[in-house]
Amino acid sequence: MIKGLIFDCDGTLADTMPLHWRAWQAIAARHQIQFPIERFYSLGGVPSRDILKILSAEQGLLLDPLAVAKEKEAEYLPLIAQVEPINAVVGIARENFGKMPMAVASGGTTSGIEQVLAHLGIRTLFQAVVTSEMVKRQKPAPDIFLEAARRLGVPPQLCRAYEDTDLGMQAIRAAGMEAVDVRELLIRK
Repeated sequence: MIKGLIFDCDGTLADTMPLHWRAWQAIAARHQIQFPIERFYSLGGVPSRDILKILSAEQGLLLDPLAVAKEKEAEYLPLIAQVEPINAVVGIARENFGKMPMAVASGGTTSGIEQVLAHLGIRTLFQAVVTSEMVKRQKPAPDIFLEAARRLGVPPQLCRAYEDTDLGMQAIRAAGMEAVDVRELLIRK
């Protein structure tokens, strides 16, 4: 019996990925980083600082991952006004509001995720918001989902979590939760 719901944000509750891609294109051009769109989507759910560490090591670039991640965030934040909800998933959250505790577990930053949820008018649906800054290990490690369950006061095995990336799905399964791939929900709609 499911007693708690946990949602990723980017690409799950909010259609932010094309806007994140626009911000990444500006950063990649500015710092001569090779970052094709397929790679971007394959790293969905990975914090920008970690993506930059990976790309820097692979490409032999000398850059400060934290500083460049802040530049990427500065490119992205003005675009939040353009974010649209992913109605099929937001509908699930709205239907369950008040019936069971719900949280957001996102690889994004607290500032960005809080702004997106507020912009969409759905922040009040969630008792907890857990972001990449609140855990040590990122997706595909289960930490962010486990922390969300802890904050809800629901055992992980009694949680259902919603995601849109392969890394996120791995993290949910590693946490021992029921996993819902929203890419499949969106195909059926």
